[in-house]
Amino acid sequence: MSVTLEIEIRPTSRAVFAEVDAVVMRCAYAAQNHFGRLCEEAVYENDVKARLRAMGFKDVHTQVRLQLSYQGFEKAYRLDLVVNGVLYDLKATDSLIPEHDAQALHYVTSLGLNRVKLINFGSPRVEGKLHAAPFAENDRRQVTINRCRWQPQSEACNRLAHWFEGLVRSIGGFLRSEVYEEALVWFCGGVDCCIQRLPLSRDDIVLGRHACRLHSDDCAFLVTAFKPGQGRENYRQQLQLLVNALPIRAVQWINVHHLDVSFITVQANEADRQRNGGTGTAL
Repeated sequence: MSVTLEIEIRPTSRAVFAEVDAVVMRCAYAAQNHFGRLCEEAVYENDVKARLRAMGFKDVHTQVRLQLSYQGFEKAYRLDLVVNGVLYDLKATDSLIPEHDAQALHYVTSLGLNRVKLINFGSPRVEGKLHAAPFAENDRRQVTINRCRWQPQSEACNRLAHWFEGLVRSIGGFLRSEVYEEALVWFCGGVDCCIQRLPLSRDDIVLGRHACRLHSDDCAFLVTAFKPGQGRENYRQQLQLLVNALPIRAVQWINVHHLDVSFITVQANEADRQRNGGTGTAL
C-alpha cells in the first residue's frame, strides 16, 4: 500500500504530545467559550488554527490530504488538524460515538502513528479523547485468515478471496471495514458495475429491492468488522434470511477484526432461490 500525505507526520514522544496538547486544548476551550457549541466543525477548526498561529505555532495544518493507494485503488481523506506533528480529529456533535473512535484509529493506523486525539466542540463542555495505537507497526500485516466456513461457488469467489488476501496482507489489519469493501468493489469493476439493486421476494411477489455488491451474476459479498462474540452468529442468521429472499446463490461474508480475518459463505436455501429467480410479480 502507498500512503501519500501533504506534510510529514511522525510518531511523537509522550512529552512532546503533552506540551502541544495543553496549548491545543486551551485554544479549543477558548473557541467554544467564544462561539458556543452550535457552530459547524469548520468554525472551531479555523478558530483553533488562528489562535495557535497567534501564539507563535508555525507548524499548524488543517484539512491535510491523506491518500491510500493499492494496485490502482485509491481512497482519499482529510485530516482535520496537525500541530507540531500531533494529529487531532475534530467533531461538532452532541457526543462522541464509536464511529468517531473508529475513524480516528483508522487515521493513526494508516499513518503508523502512536496516538491521535478526538476533540468534540458540540457537547456542553469540550470533550477530549486520546487514542493510543493498539498495535505494533511491524505486526499489522501478520493477519490470520480462517476459511473453515468458506465455500466458493465459482471461480469468481476464488478471485474475490485472492484479491482480499492480497489487499489485507498489504495494507494490514485495524482499518475500517469500509476501506476493504470499497477496494473490493473497485476490483469488481467499480460502483456502477458491482453494486446492483436486486429484487426481494416472498411467495413469488417482489416486495422491494436491496443494494448488493456482486462479484458474479449470482453471488454477492460484504465486509464487516465484528469483534469476537459481538453478535456474529445473529448477524449470520440475518444474512441467511436476506439471501433467501434474493435471486442469488450466496453471500460471501468477510469479517476483519484487527489481525483476524474470517471468510464465511451464507448460501441461499435452494427452494427459496428458485422462487426468487426473477419471476416474481411486483406489487
